Amino acid sequence: MGDERFYITTPIYYVNDVPHLGHAYTTIAADAISRFHRMRSVDVFFLTGTDEHGQKVAQAAAARELSEQAHCDELHENFRALWERLDISNDAFIRTTDPEHKEQVKAALRKLWDGGWIYEQDYEGWYSVSEEMFVTDDTEIERLKAAGKVEFVKESNYFFKMSAFQDRLVGAIESGELVIQPDSRRNEVLGFLRQPLGDLSISRPKSRLGWGVELPFATDHVCYVWVDALLNYCTALRYLNDGTPADDLYGPFWPADYHLIGKDILTTHSVYWTTILMALELPLPRRIFAHGWWTFEGQKMSKSMGNVVDPNRLIDEFGADALRYFALRQMPFGQDGDFAAAGLVERINSDLANDLGNLASRVLNLVARDGGTFTPGEPTAATQPVIDGFNAAAADFERDFAALGFATALRRLWEALAATNKLIQDTEPWRLCKERDEDPAAGALYDEVMRTSGSILQSLAALLFPVMPGQMSVLWESLGGEGSLADYRYAGDRRFLSVSSAGGVEKGEALFPRIDAKSVPSFTERAEQQSE
Repeated sequence: MGDERFYITTPIYYVNDVPHLGHAYTTIAADAISRFHRMRSVDVFFLTGTDEHGQKVAQAAAARELSEQAHCDELHENFRALWERLDISNDAFIRTTDPEHKEQVKAALRKLWDGGWIYEQDYEGWYSVSEEMFVTDDTEIERLKAAGKVEFVKESNYFFKMSAFQDRLVGAIESGELVIQPDSRRNEVLGFLRQPLGDLSISRPKSRLGWGVELPFATDHVCYVWVDALLNYCTALRYLNDGTPADDLYGPFWPADYHLIGKDILTTHSVYWTTILMALELPLPRRIFAHGWWTFEGQKMSKSMGNVVDPNRLIDEFGADALRYFALRQMPFGQDGDFAAAGLVERINSDLANDLGNLASRVLNLVARDGGTFTPGEPTAATQPVIDGFNAAAADFERDFAALGFATALRRLWEALAATNKLIQDTEPWRLCKERDEDPAAGALYDEVMRTSGSILQSLAALLFPVMPGQMSVLWESLGGEGSLADYRYAGDRRFLSVSSAGGVEKGEALFPRIDAKSVPSFTERAEQQSE
């Protein structure tokens, strides 16, 4: 491993949820950037997991006539299973029911209490069970009252002095100590902080909710589920990372380089979490990136509408790598986007089957039929511009990918792919192969075109491995790449990887078979079929 370190987290996903495309999207992005850094010899710690406490979990367990722990033990496996199918390379999976996590939470709460940052106070107000929090906005209260989604509660609670850190938090954001991305989300948080910041209720009495982490200074209360959940980003480093020295609190990885989240939990991360860290005298995360939401063929995903997309079904139908590619390529990370079955098929057929798959098939078929080896040599004016174009595209790709500009990075790489396809079309190597016995120049050009195209394909396999680890490993092996692509580490800045002349090139199956678009129903049609 290198001297650099990189710590990235997804949210811990609510254990009652059925894993959907939104969960997959965040986790695919975190996995891709983790793999990207590992290939550059960076020591990566990638954390995901499940949030397992709270009133709704207790209610769901009771409805199933299970203990809360048995309920969570069963349901958290849904996320583990999906991450395995999506080839997610997380270094740790945390559960908030882990005994080690709960002890760490108690230690943090004790430090806040001893530091004078927590106080007890009677409180009354409208409480949302679904969000497990008090609602203070009058308009929102009236809306939820009309829907029967809030109840009036009067009780004694413990509060965290969040308001004491308002000015410091604004300063941290404005100075760049805490980077919130994209800029629209940064502006949203600063706008929120222009209003007086209240204190945060961090407990619930056991008389109303018993499923949670007990307060160490008030055993008749449990910790507010969000405080419990947010602390996972630190607690995991103490017991799920072998690299944390026994005498070091959360090193060597804290602070996190990225908290990847959906925009719906921006306030909890950028305000609640950061002020808690200030009170604990811990460094703030370097970046919080709140990505956008997907609509599905123009409609918001909703259980009531029946258009909740199960990633497992998409994997069954299209493959994990195609889904990973589409998720990162289809919309700029941070913006909202639309997910349509037709759009997925079009992207697979155009980008993967035609552009990448056809090039791979042409090169592999020709070389495998010709003895399975690439002939060594140096580029000439016929191929040097293509190589130069690839090197420029690879540099742009790395810059944009490292900044989570996945869509832009992939689009740039496809420009180099298009140039390589054009080289094949212009030179017609299948014709050159037939003519080389009588025309040595044709044979030399054939060797050069095959060598250049094979090298660019191998280079693309390495660059695209973080996005499509399964099929890019297949491509790497088919081209005679040395060792496992998962273990490949770049040396220096060179990204053009010359293919070996040692042989071992294999034809293989199509990387991405074309899909008959007419056979793929829309999500609306799928929902209608399920309701019949």
